[in-house]
Amino acid sequence: MNAISVQNVSKKFRLFVSPKDRMFEVLHPLRKQYHREFWALKNVSIDIAQGQTIGIIGRNGSGKSTLLQIIAGILQPTSGSITVNGRVSALLELGAGFNPEFTGRDNVILNGAILGIPRDKMIVRMPQIEAFADIGEFFDQPMKIYSSGMFVRVAFAAAVHVDPNILIIDEALAVGDAKFQHKCYQHLAALRERGITILFVTHSTNLVTNYAQQAVLLDHGELIEAGEPGFVVDKYHELLFGNAKDHIRISHGAAVGTESGRTDRRIAELASEGSTDDVCFMRRTYNKGETRFGTGEAKIIDYVLQAETHWDVGDIPFGSMLTIYVKALFFRDVAAPASGFCIKTVEGIYIYATNTVIMGEQLKPAYKGDILTFKFSFPLIMSPGDYFLDLAVLQADGTRGGHVLDVRRSIAHCMVSLDRETPFDGLVDLSPTFEVLAEDSRRNHGGIEEDQ
Repeated sequence: MNAISVQNVSKKFRLFVSPKDRMFEVLHPLRKQYHREFWALKNVSIDIAQGQTIGIIGRNGSGKSTLLQIIAGILQPTSGSITVNGRVSALLELGAGFNPEFTGRDNVILNGAILGIPRDKMIVRMPQIEAFADIGEFFDQPMKIYSSGMFVRVAFAAAVHVDPNILIIDEALAVGDAKFQHKCYQHLAALRERGITILFVTHSTNLVTNYAQQAVLLDHGELIEAGEPGFVVDKYHELLFGNAKDHIRISHGAAVGTESGRTDRRIAELASEGSTDDVCFMRRTYNKGETRFGTGEAKIIDYVLQAETHWDVGDIPFGSMLTIYVKALFFRDVAAPASGFCIKTVEGIYIYATNTVIMGEQLKPAYKGDILTFKFSFPLIMSPGDYFLDLAVLQADGTRGGHVLDVRRSIAHCMVSLDRETPFDGLVDLSPTFEVLAEDSRRNHGGIEEDQ
């Protein structure tokens, strides 16, 4: 029996330029339309078995949250049908369903009432909920004074302690701190063992591959793929970066020489002075959400990620040799230029950061109008997943960080992929060696006699 059945569901929204256009449409005697139609979902069909854990992924605006809201009963589909078997508890956008004037305790009781659980039963469960939320005396304060982290603690505690048959989570846990997230995932694992159906929306491909039993990929309101998480995540990577896996697959025989020659020409073109325009936005991995700071006395105008002999890649095979090129234009003379990079997780955890000062490299002076291209190379031994890169151009001044001329934080978003199970857990592969030393066995040496 399916816990959820979604059959040919479509959802249309009417978008108005301004509130007055909505009023004009209502009052117009000839029913003139002042809106444009936006289809958030288009003929989506999914069957979800009881007890399954489903990860839903897709780019922003793909319809993920709309689908969850329809399943939760918050929105009604424009067409199609939804069948849900069992009590649904939903943790959607932060604060949804909570009254900011009420205390955390009052909102927990209200949440239970909405799900049909009597007040006396919620009061019995209250000690568990309060302990799980772990916000101390704030539990009896109005939620309007809560931080976002406190809000999600109470919301999650309330959602998972109402005996749901189906639990729906829409990115809400991304707000909590690391310890609370860890506790939440442990609790979700326990719910999964009890046969609770869990649907969650996330941008973390690691979470999908490690936690979900099945995955669903949406794009522009359409169902692109559903099935085994690893396969669906690969399809998601293709949406983000194009058919990157095919692009970077290591070839054999004559093809290697052909690709190598093409790469050599690209390196020569990059290193030539050429245009002074900033073309970083044209790169496959460019992240338009980057932040930037520095004196502006030099600027990064281009960069490239190269995997082995393959150029401008976004989906990089685990273990391949990664080369980072950083191209900078100097607007004044710099006696001791330097460059650096940083790799970090989606959560902002630094995996590795260095620069030419730390590496002990002393570069020749750069003069006004010069364009220099810096090159860093290293084997990629990080756990498969999403990573962001910071790039920098500096002036050495005797400190480890140098004098910042231009730093572009999170300028690049790449993914590390692996076509087999990782032989380790964690963030990096340390490739340890192992051996068993000879034991000082007393057996048959006078210490311990074997039974005859």
